[in-house]
Amino acid sequence: MDGTARGRETSGGQRYAQIADHGLIGDLRSVALVATDGTIDWYCCPDFDAPSVFAAILDAERGGSFELTAAVPARTKQFYFPDTNVLITRFFTEDGVGEVQDFMPVTGEPAEEGRHRLIRRVLCVRGALPFRMRAAPRFEYGTRPHTLRVAGDLAVFESETLSLALTSTAPLEADGSDARADFKLAEGETAVFSLDRVGGEVAPRHCAHREAEEQFGATVRYWRRWLSSSRYRGRWREMVHRSALTLKLLTYAPTGAIVAAPTTSLPEELGGERNWDYRYVWVRDAAFCVYALLRLGFSEEAKAFMGFVSRHISPGADHPSGPLQIMYGIDGRTDLSERALGHLEGYRGSAPVRVGNAAADQLQLDIYGALIDSIYLYDKWAEPVSSEQWDHVCALVDWVCAHWDQPDEGIWETRGGRRKFLYSRLMCWVAIERGIRMAHRRGLPADLPHWQACRDTVYRRIMSHGWSDGRRAFVQHEDGDVLDAAVLMMPLTKFIAPTDPKWLSTLDSLTEDLVSDSLVYRYDPQASPDGLRGDKGTFSICSFWYVEALTRAGRLDEASLAFEKMLTYANHLGLYAEEIGHTGEQRGNFPQAFTHLSLISAAFNLDRALG
Repeated sequence: MDGTARGRETSGGQRYAQIADHGLIGDLRSVALVATDGTIDWYCCPDFDAPSVFAAILDAERGGSFELTAAVPARTKQFYFPDTNVLITRFFTEDGVGEVQDFMPVTGEPAEEGRHRLIRRVLCVRGALPFRMRAAPRFEYGTRPHTLRVAGDLAVFESETLSLALTSTAPLEADGSDARADFKLAEGETAVFSLDRVGGEVAPRHCAHREAEEQFGATVRYWRRWLSSSRYRGRWREMVHRSALTLKLLTYAPTGAIVAAPTTSLPEELGGERNWDYRYVWVRDAAFCVYALLRLGFSEEAKAFMGFVSRHISPGADHPSGPLQIMYGIDGRTDLSERALGHLEGYRGSAPVRVGNAAADQLQLDIYGALIDSIYLYDKWAEPVSSEQWDHVCALVDWVCAHWDQPDEGIWETRGGRRKFLYSRLMCWVAIERGIRMAHRRGLPADLPHWQACRDTVYRRIMSHGWSDGRRAFVQHEDGDVLDAAVLMMPLTKFIAPTDPKWLSTLDSLTEDLVSDSLVYRYDPQASPDGLRGDKGTFSICSFWYVEALTRAGRLDEASLAFEKMLTYANHLGLYAEEIGHTGEQRGNFPQAFTHLSLISAAFNLDRALG
């Protein structure tokens, strides 16, 4: 795919690229967002959840950016080097064509891992083109001052907590606390800019043309070697593989963590308050990622995440949320205190900008089903779980058996009070049922009579209290009548047959009330207040769940059309945020693991059903 830039929207005198007008690069420790005009306006160093260095996407004036663009009017297009996460932005002008190749080398060398190198290579491919570069870091979300030293082709930005070195094959000059370069390239000429984290044992090191070429080749080989493990050969291979490559970029190699998204506070509604920090490990999201990657044949990420979980489950601990928190830091930390950064205006004026996430303290019972289901699939498709891991599973299932009947905040993390959500009950049933399956399949020890009795009790409770005779549908919470797209998971988890009359009636009700041209709303906040002001867009994971539910119900024409429509809402690179707004714009943090993993699952199952 390619994409033509639509320019930057102005807000309060500042210019912002659309959320969708970005590509993603990364090194399995952090990522950078590169806009279609060649500007990096989001980058945290050295890790996903470290304070930002470039955050112009959250405040065009104070956030900081790394601009590298044609110095004359240009049309731009952006695409990925095939089967990789190397991003190319092309500039088409009256005098020639140029391009910027952006990538972050994935290195296995311990001496280089602390460098966190970001390489920007500029080429003139036709004619001659003037370019300009401005590196304007703003450390610690724009709160920490820095000094700048420039010597020829080296610039060093030093703050109290982090130092970065910019090396260049073009002369650099200081412009206040920023570094800039103006240069012209003729056809076939290149320039290289390399940004490194320095300090301690990592000294500034130039990235000459030859080294840039070698690291470009090594990065391309890394991504293609990784992608070659995919077993998917279906109809939507390009989109599925782009989603897989995106999920891989959201993994944190040192611990096996998988973040929900690499950004914070990109708004679900312009000017609204639904702005959250997603740079953490949601147990649910990561477990679903494991399922999607295992489906395609990638088992190493599943193994690494299982290791992360094993290190951070606390079966004997008396936490309010049980043996697991709903989310963790990428290093496994549990304190994710939420605060607002009042000095940043937010994307196009959408404050507050939040760091941390107060939902970490919520009770969300569904995470136990998501996690145990992923462990069950890992045991089935990858490698048998260890005796210690089985002990952890038993402790989790025992806890679910004792606590499944509590009200909780639910999958959508409402801040309007706890309820007895159907989806939470459903996933408690999944937790117990998958535990029973594993015990039977492997002959593992478990209190099966107790587990089976609890599983059957949960099943009967859902069927009796989760069904509304008035709506002729399964509903959001017990003894209510509000519809919720989360119930689309009922046939996907094999709780109910996809052609059961009660389910087909539910599917029709959801289609009538929550579906708009294949796009699916989570629920109606007017009918089910969630404690927050503002409007919601359609939630893309629900739209792909809807495709899968139609598929399993045998409604393949509807499923195919809904899926193809959803693909039209992707950005020019095949990336999705969390939500789709009323005019088709991407909303929320970007890109979103939830959306991409559900695309993979829907594509896999629809392709198989079509034959």
